[in-house]
Amino acid sequence: MNIRLTLLEIFLLEALLWLGLWLLNDYMAALLTLILGAIVLAILLIALISEWIERSKVPRRYFYIMGVSVLALICAALVYVMLSGGRLDFMQS
Repeated sequence: MNIRLTLLEIFLLEALLWLGLWLLNDYMAALLTLILGAIVLAILLIALISEWIERSKVPRRYFYIMGVSVLALICAALVYVMLSGGRLDFMQS
């Protein structure tokens, strides 16, 4: 069974998972967003630079999915911060 999701479906699924994590534990979500966001963005940039230097057989869809993953992380964090009024639980004293 071969299921191929569109980029919009991938974005919505990832954003939903990240928002769920933000709702469960905003401290863990903030750490994972920063760490995984930086890692995925770095991998994407390195892959784009290496692709620019020498073409490979990596499908374009890979780059789009990586970009959508970074975008989903950022959007989920922004939505949560806006809905919470900019006040995160772990920042309260």
